Order: sequence, then structure tokens, then C-alpha cells
Amino acid sequence: MQLTQGQFSFLPPLTDEQIIAQIQWALQHDWAVGVEFTDDPHPRNTYWDMWGLPMFDLRDPAAILYEVNECRRAYPNRYIRVTAFDSTRGWEAPRMSYLVQRPEDEPGFVLERQETEGRRVVYSTRGYAADKPAGTRY
Repeated sequence: MQLTQGQFSFLPPLTDEQIIAQIQWALQHDWAVGVEFTDDPHPRNTYWDMWGLPMFDLRDPAAILYEVNECRRAYPNRYIRVTAFDSTRGWEAPRMSYLVQRPEDEPGFVLERQETEGRRVVYSTRGYAADKPAGTRY
């Protein structure tokens, strides 16, 4: 089972050439590109760790791919994503986000069902990886 999160989530993993093409597209729109990683990819976990600072002034896609590869070397068993941030007044939000690495073994999520008052059923998801302490999940 693979985590499907962000753009291109139902495609095969992107090659480095495809990642460079996406970074180039983001740079053509003057978006700042950042690299983030986590060991808890729950869909509601929006607080991923940043690899360095967002690259507001970097205009070379190869240099950004270099940072992606350095993050891959440092964290071979973590999820890594590239995010492009649009700082245009009125937007000021991430415009692009996609995974560029995932662990070899993805434990997946469990769907938990809880019955509450009035026959109401509440569903939530919990990652199997969250059963282990942070830093030892993969």
C-alpha cells in the first residue's frame, strides 16, 4: 500500500528529470521552493520538518535537486516532499506539493470506527507507524 498524498500521487515515482521539470515550472511562476521531510505522513500532519530554509532566491533547478538529494542521503527512510510557495499578495500559500521519496516499507493506516450518541458513527485514521516513537518509525 502506498501513501497517496499531494500532486502526482497516483503516478509512479517521479524521476530526477521530472522533478527538475516541476521545479523549473514553479520557478517560472516565481514561487519559492522548499524541501520537507517527516516520519509521520498522516494526511492531517501539515507540520513537516524543513530541510534548510525555503529557497526564495535560488533560481537553478539543479541546485534545488541537489538539496533534495542531500535530504535523501540524510534521511533515507523518511517521506520527502518538494513544496512551492506563492508569495503573491492575495495568494500567500503553497501552490504545489508532491512526494519525491517514500520509505521502502510503508506500514499504512488503520481506519478506526467509534459509535457515539444517537447511532452516530465517527471514523478516524491512525498510521501504524505512529505506534512507534518519533525517529524510530521506519
